[in-house]
Amino acid sequence: MKIHYFQRYQQKENVATANTMLLLSRLYQYSPDKFFRFLKAESDAFEPEVTFTLQEKNESSVPDATITQESFKVVVETKRSDKFDPNQLVNHLAAFDDQKYKRLVTLAPIPMSESMKKLVEAEISKHKKASGEKFGIVHVNMTFKELADAVQDVLDDHDYDMQEVLDDYIDYCRHDNLIVEQDSWKYLRMRLCGTTFDFNKKSGLYYDKAEHGFRPHDYLGLYKNKSIRAIGKICARIVAWEESGKMRYQPEFGECTKEHMDTIVEAIKDGKNYGYDLAAEKHRYFFVDQFVETDFRKVTPYAPMGARIFDLTDVLGADSLPDVQEIAKALSTKTWS
Repeated sequence: MKIHYFQRYQQKENVATANTMLLLSRLYQYSPDKFFRFLKAESDAFEPEVTFTLQEKNESSVPDATITQESFKVVVETKRSDKFDPNQLVNHLAAFDDQKYKRLVTLAPIPMSESMKKLVEAEISKHKKASGEKFGIVHVNMTFKELADAVQDVLDDHDYDMQEVLDDYIDYCRHDNLIVEQDSWKYLRMRLCGTTFDFNKKSGLYYDKAEHGFRPHDYLGLYKNKSIRAIGKICARIVAWEESGKMRYQPEFGECTKEHMDTIVEAIKDGKNYGYDLAAEKHRYFFVDQFVETDFRKVTPYAPMGARIFDLTDVLGADSLPDVQEIAKALSTKTWS
């Protein structure tokens, strides 16, 4: 049974806020450096880290060394829609004092309207003039997806524990409709394959436990020996399990054809060769039209420990995607780390 880090089943703004703060606090506990990199990525001219300086001169002395951290404060307002209350945001400005770095973060499933952004900027400007504060407030509007992506950007392949926490946060956000994916068409999800690679490639499927969450994606890649060796476009996604001696099938996407059901049964038989009992619990089976060979190589040491998402428009430098054959050909000229 999968362990969840973030509470579900209570669709309230304070739960969304608490879960987001839990994510960021876990990131800070895991790596202060990665936490500060996350903060800096979301706002220009933000240097919140601790600095170590030797022989720093002041007006009357030169101490041997100084350890400094500039003051900062981040105020967060969370909504389950884009309906922010202007008066509430104006009142939040009073939460800041004389910190050097001040960030008002508004967080919602969809971006704030341009008219509201302009209103917030105008109120911040008025507040600065009225208060006479030396350092101004910067407004940062983010969606839950953008926040999750920003955390993902500071994680490395070996950050297994933190990646598990982030994956559960993303799963929570999808569960509560805080992240609504509309761009699955451009995402490739890499899955690790070892002993089952040949069967997966030949059968045009990959399977995983149904309890595992995932970001919607249209493309699937099979990784083996330091490279993504085959990719395919997903045509069906089916959850299957055995109950009272009979196989049960629950289609989530595409059709559940007789061919698909037969292939699932073959996968269960094949899995037994490697000690897998796929029928004992629900598994999700991803079917592709065809796996096409490629060689999208990983150039850094160590194999990834889990799934990884690639934005193919970024990898290929394109606004739209060609067919799978052309994608596979293009990926063979690329590398990743």
